Amino acid sequence: MPRAIKDSVIVITGASSGIGRATALTLAQQGATLLLAARREAALQEVAAECNRLGGQALAVSTNMTDEEAVKALARRAVDTFGRLDVWVNNAAVTLFARFEEAPSEVFRQVIETNVFGYVHGARAALPYFREQGSGILINVDSVVGMATQPYTSAYVMSKFAIRGMVGSLRMELHLDKASDIHVCMVMPATIDTPLFNQAANYTGRAVKAMNPVYPAQQVADAIAGLVENPQREVIVGQAGYLMVGQSMFAPELYERMMAQQVDNDHLQDKPAAETNGNLFEPMPEYTDISGGWEHTGEMPQGILNMAKEAVHKLGLPTP
Repeated sequence: MPRAIKDSVIVITGASSGIGRATALTLAQQGATLLLAARREAALQEVAAECNRLGGQALAVSTNMTDEEAVKALARRAVDTFGRLDVWVNNAAVTLFARFEEAPSEVFRQVIETNVFGYVHGARAALPYFREQGSGILINVDSVVGMATQPYTSAYVMSKFAIRGMVGSLRMELHLDKASDIHVCMVMPATIDTPLFNQAANYTGRAVKAMNPVYPAQQVADAIAGLVENPQREVIVGQAGYLMVGQSMFAPELYERMMAQQVDNDHLQDKPAAETNGNLFEPMPEYTDISGGWEHTGEMPQGILNMAKEAVHKLGLPTP
């Protein structure tokens, strides 16, 4: 059975900003013991200090998730320091905006290294301890684009599809091993207000923004906290995510046409932007907050609402 949050030792990767930072603070308020990992030492120390003030016990461990040995050392640190490892939250991620053919190969590859192999390293570091204990929870922060594609972010989309595949295969192996108290969960947010977009690599020539509707990171943090106490297979965060996934499944051609236009009109701005590698190869000292400064629109824009209506109409169902 999962432990209560206040009795749990939890590793959170990508904890220096955004969803990771929001999750750390949320769990700290409930008394969790936390190991916080990211590349930015100073920002991590700030988060750890805040977690400790809130009533949790937090330790900052600067870690690059593309370094498998460093990730293994992070898991050992948890067990050596606190005697066990109850929950591992795979969250560290980067993104790239570029047309598929125009992204430099090394930039494209770095997204895969961080987003896919970072999660692989995390899972492989945590699972031996889970197996030895006979219990544990692996929470993978994925994205709705792991089921519903979009243009200009092909490397990111591929990485999120890959995570979904990893999770499914791992669940099957645990089933064969009768490891019923080791849970593998997946969180699939829609567009979340974090610094992800501020730090994105960009080769489109146009400025990037968060695509509407935008939801606060706290919603994802609350979903992760819920999985610690009540593990589930998958959780979608943000109403628009359900619509995107639903239409991509039931009306894929229509979805692709309309989402292509939606991203082109709303994810990229009509103002120029210089080419940048963002935080792919080196962390950026700024953008350490939970929020990226994007407006929490909450409601779906008319384009997405129309997309949903067309989907149900195509299925022969009444249109609301």
